[in-house]
Amino acid sequence: MHAICLTLPTNRACAATISAIAAEAAHAAGHFDVEVHLLILDSSDPATLSEHRQAVAALPATPHVVVHHLDESEQRAFLRAVLARADVTKPDLLLDLMLPDRVSYGACTNRAFLIAAALGCRSMHRRDSDSTYQMLDGAPVFPIHHELMSLGRPAREASAGVSETTLDPALAADPVVLVGSSFIGELSVDIGEIRSLDPEVYYDVVGLWAPPAWSTERKRELVDESFTGAGTAPFVADHSLLTVVDPMRVDMCNVAFDHAVYERVPLPPATDTIGSDYFLLHLIHDAGLPGVLHNRNIVNFYTAERRTDPGFAAYQTRLTKFFLSMLYFEFIYDRMAAAGGTLLDDERHVRPSVIAELARESTRSDRTDNIDRLRSLDHSYRRLGGRYAGFADTLATRGPRLLDEVQEDIEDFALLIETWDSLVRASRTTSLHEPHG
Repeated sequence: MHAICLTLPTNRACAATISAIAAEAAHAAGHFDVEVHLLILDSSDPATLSEHRQAVAALPATPHVVVHHLDESEQRAFLRAVLARADVTKPDLLLDLMLPDRVSYGACTNRAFLIAAALGCRSMHRRDSDSTYQMLDGAPVFPIHHELMSLGRPAREASAGVSETTLDPALAADPVVLVGSSFIGELSVDIGEIRSLDPEVYYDVVGLWAPPAWSTERKRELVDESFTGAGTAPFVADHSLLTVVDPMRVDMCNVAFDHAVYERVPLPPATDTIGSDYFLLHLIHDAGLPGVLHNRNIVNFYTAERRTDPGFAAYQTRLTKFFLSMLYFEFIYDRMAAAGGTLLDDERHVRPSVIAELARESTRSDRTDNIDRLRSLDHSYRRLGGRYAGFADTLATRGPRLLDEVQEDIEDFALLIETWDSLVRASRTTSLHEPHG
């Protein structure tokens, strides 16, 4: 029996999701020879946190399922103990990168990676609080079934448990390091209103995450594919593919990673930036490592908070920073794709030093494209009018600072990569619930 970590990061009310993911944990423990550590990383307000504690207390006891529900103070105490044990030179900065005071999709998952190491887990399986499971014949369709069928096994062994294989036979000895799927339901990025208000503006806005040199036709094709997941068709039967997984086919609400990857390279800890947690999908793809793509898609839905004026402004800021971050990620992705198998060492493990250097090189990129992106967003939002025009006024003031922030985010990412091995090793010898001074 080995340990796995099924994690749910949240900053919103999601008692129903807690119950649902606990059922997935029970399924895993009941069908596989694993001990499941169900990890809920909770950044909610006090009232919501109390509701979640009640939901956790009401969960039925399940053999080989251990529930950990940590609020931010408990997460911070763990991180401080890890940083002290790691004896790093910039502990305060690293603590801020691991647990910032703003939303960070990468940072919350990085915390899960370190806690998984502390718990002795061989894999990390992530879900999101604004999603739920599909149903078939009255039973939930759990992605973890496919994840545990293949993750960590040599590709030649995993091939017996999938529907189809397109993997190069030369990779048969490599372990499966990624298993994932996508979602159905609402767009993963809350931009449907833009599309309904003005389809052409929608193309202009969403197309900003494409490299500027792309043709108009290629950008429109990307826009048509972006943030739509697996569409709307419900699950009817299993299908799984052993392959080098296309990052565009996996969503972070429905993914599992083997420790061999996330214990070597973390996710970018960027704040207020959607999509900042997808980096490992690209790294695994460009390095040519085996994965499994299945079709147990999760159902995505929107929470009411996004519809409020503060929620709208916050989300549009995260979207803007996503577009601006692509200046640096395009640089990194292009060079990772060119490097291919040389991203790996002689033991077929990712080389963190290479990734850190690419991140640092990217920060020397000319900002002209990002200045153009801000100008284009200003034009598009003013054309939409209403609260979009109001947000354009905000961008006019905050734009120069955002240009600095996205570059600083990548510099922080490089630093975190360089320190990551020390943090992981320290985590392995840190008890999650030991007294912290």
